[in-house]
Amino acid sequence: MIDIAKQVTAVQRVVSQHSIDGGERVSVLLRRNYAAPIEDVWSALAEPGRLRRWFLPITGELREGGRFQLEGNAGGEIIRCEAPRLLKMTFGAETSVVELRLSEVDGATGFEMMHSVPVQLAGNGAGALFVGPGWDVNLLALELFLRGEVFANPVGWQNSPEVQRFSRQTIKAWAAAAEDSGTADGDQIAQGIATATAQFTPDLDPSTA
Repeated sequence: MIDIAKQVTAVQRVVSQHSIDGGERVSVLLRRNYAAPIEDVWSALAEPGRLRRWFLPITGELREGGRFQLEGNAGGEIIRCEAPRLLKMTFGAETSVVELRLSEVDGATGFEMMHSVPVQLAGNGAGALFVGPGWDVNLLALELFLRGEVFANPVGWQNSPEVQRFSRQTIKAWAAAAEDSGTADGDQIAQGIATATAQFTPDLDPSTA
């Protein structure tokens, strides 16, 4: 059983809108710690045989300059790869960029992930609700995997009622992060919540907390 409250509060979530190379982008940032050595966390992220056990099967050349494809999901190009601390890649589109940074923190591993897209694609900071809750589920799966849990079907687990209840809480957290960022108004955030609820919690009764 997932301690939903504990896992939701384990992650720091930040939404921002900023200029990179003259273009406006919207980013989501997730930070948390994992009680595992940095080499173990890197291995779970970068080794296909382990990645498929908690996330998705992956094919391609997993090196700087190589291209990859996740089964039934996004593909992209690896821009930078500096084991065991930095992995930067395009994700689904050339303008969609994901960057992972690992650090050693008191015997554990600090994990930081940023996903940024052009503001034209996100619309505004409420666009964080379209991707943030999904990344939260993946970070939770990695936490459980590093603790020794076995996923017979990672995709099926992601769609389970328990994970949907977890997602309901992360949607609230991302809505708060979007509001704190000042990059979206109330109507935009409400629309983002509605979209995220339909996407990440399709089987839950929306009238219940």
